[in-house]
Amino acid sequence: MRYVQGHNREQETMFPSVMDDYVTEDNPVRFLDAYVDTLDLLKLGFTHADPQAIGRKPYNPADLLKLYIYGYLNRVRSSRMLEKETIKNLEVIWLLRGLRPDFKTIADFRKDNKGALKKVHREFVLYCRELNLFALELIAIDGSKFAAVNHTRKVFSKKKIEKMIKEIDQSINNYLENIEQNDKNEMGASHSVDNKVKKKIKHLKTQKSILQGYKAELDETGETQIALTDPECRIMRTGHKGQDACYNVQSAVDSKHKLVVDFDITNEGNDLHQLDNMTNRVKELFQIESFKAVADLGYFEKNEIKNCQDNHVECYLPEGNKSQNSKKGLYTIKDFQYDAENDCFICPAKRQLKGTRIRVHSGKNEKDYWTAACRKCQQKSKCTTSKDVRHLYRWEQEGIIDEMRQRVKENPEIIAARRDIVEHPFGTIKYTMGHYYFLCKGLEMVKTEMSLSFLAYNMKRVMNIIGVKQLISIIKMYKMKTRDFKCYFPFCPIKVYKMAVL
Repeated sequence: MRYVQGHNREQETMFPSVMDDYVTEDNPVRFLDAYVDTLDLLKLGFTHADPQAIGRKPYNPADLLKLYIYGYLNRVRSSRMLEKETIKNLEVIWLLRGLRPDFKTIADFRKDNKGALKKVHREFVLYCRELNLFALELIAIDGSKFAAVNHTRKVFSKKKIEKMIKEIDQSINNYLENIEQNDKNEMGASHSVDNKVKKKIKHLKTQKSILQGYKAELDETGETQIALTDPECRIMRTGHKGQDACYNVQSAVDSKHKLVVDFDITNEGNDLHQLDNMTNRVKELFQIESFKAVADLGYFEKNEIKNCQDNHVECYLPEGNKSQNSKKGLYTIKDFQYDAENDCFICPAKRQLKGTRIRVHSGKNEKDYWTAACRKCQQKSKCTTSKDVRHLYRWEQEGIIDEMRQRVKENPEIIAARRDIVEHPFGTIKYTMGHYYFLCKGLEMVKTEMSLSFLAYNMKRVMNIIGVKQLISIIKMYKMKTRDFKCYFPFCPIKVYKMAVL
């Protein structure tokens, strides 16, 4: 039949005799290979970066690092799968020069170099800055939930434990009632209890004892949940599953090319206390004085915003409507106008609410505003359900929040741009690169995994922006320290040019 025919498997063929011929000049593995060779692995803290003169020869950490980065670039994260790639994948065979480390060696490398692998991610970020790929004017911050190695059935909260103990007690009572009823039906005759029922009751009592132990541990530690497989993960709300055992991954992304500046991972289920942490990480990494930060309403926490403002970070956050009065059809605080000059609120009935005493609420000093005229106001039924007067509370640093609200109102395009900037990396990592769940357990190990994912994402972005050949040329110029460096990459800042020619 008329089809395109393959080669005869029994016919001798002449494959290229040089391994380098199997990989094209613009193949991403060439840049990966060249970049890792520029790293000072001893300074970064990799094990076996300075091998001993005696004993068994170890694998070069550079080779294992190349293997891991290649794997994360190509949806291969498992150590066993990476082992198979060293046998069947021509790109990996070229990259490792035919080396075939076993899966245990590959897995141990990730486990033994947690800190060093995180530093590699930071090194590449600093390298991208030297290539002028960061604007560092607007940083978008967001969090996303990544599934942990722990089923939801093996995570227990106090509420879940109490519910399960109650169900166990009810089951035991049902078994005992059935036994008693069977005895009555037998006219009081003595009969041995069925062995199966005995075993079930014993099993239920054992489960109850275990649950009571979990509850005692939660009371002792003050934690809200206890996870059995991965003790540091927590049940969190997710977008499509409702809830799952997860870690909360925080990222800070630059607006220029959507490159990830830095990241952190927490087991807190919300983002309320992450804004100041992430902005400080950006400032510490790049040693910059000020920049703009944008995040969604999940980060709206007044103390966090104040801390950022004090640290010269200009925040842009939308404010959600958490008022219960709006659900009741009553006036909310947005219906009251604050007069800063006279330090009072003007209510919808055009009366002044004066500030009197100070109260402490959620660690913040708030002034209480009210007026006696509220008692006889005709609009009171629209304002409050209280039998007395309507009270408004204003934080003593609320002026900072008012300034931010005004900035958001004047610059709606910044809020609109947030999603395009910061959700792009998460979408790519989860659905293009296949990293929507963790393989490792514990906070430190999942940070190590995530550093490899963000490193792979940034590399993929940079290769798309600049090109593999151009990047390899830049690295060669670094090594050669030639004065022709700038002709290879005309967009490179003068700082890098000076570094290359010194």
